[in-house]
Amino acid sequence: MGLFDWLRGGAVPEAAGHEALPVVSSVPPAPTPADITAALDRVEALAGDVSLNSAVVARVARVVQRLRETVPRMDGAGLASADQYSLIATATSYLPEALGNYLRLPRDWANSRPLLGGKSALLILIDQLDLLGMTADKMYDAVLQKDARALIEHGRFLEERFGSAAGPSPTPAPAPPAAVSGRPGNPLDLGAP
Repeated sequence: MGLFDWLRGGAVPEAAGHEALPVVSSVPPAPTPADITAALDRVEALAGDVSLNSAVVARVARVVQRLRETVPRMDGAGLASADQYSLIATATSYLPEALGNYLRLPRDWANSRPLLGGKSALLILIDQLDLLGMTADKMYDAVLQKDARALIEHGRFLEERFGSAAGPSPTPAPAPPAAVSGRPGNPLDLGAP
């Protein structure tokens, strides 16, 4: 066995008089849904700090809630591995690190001292939480798309199988009367008598 075989995960070469030893992988397993939920629990505990601004607490709660709604659907949704990685990283790294970095600063300093582009640490954190919230929303939409596509496909199947259940299409509603002499045609408009 050559060095490259050993580096690719083969057995450790035999030493004189000793058996070959298997290589033990040091790569940790991927987080399970329970691990992700536990990470979100820790973030919620951090957000329970009474000195936190209510805007921060609300944004953290929004991100955590959206991730909690997404996690149970993650495996069955057929997400690409990059999407699964983003979900896991958001819950276990990005969100806790953003909040933790802010919490290490004294509140009065973090909330008032301009740091980057005139923004305080508080405003920088709020921007980061808004970005994480939009990302969590996109992940949630992605996992729901599979169910939505299944509903659409089933509707197409039913339409092909049984035809239209709705019958003939209804006639369109008449258009509202046109304005006469500068007055709006709808009596609910503010300019009506």
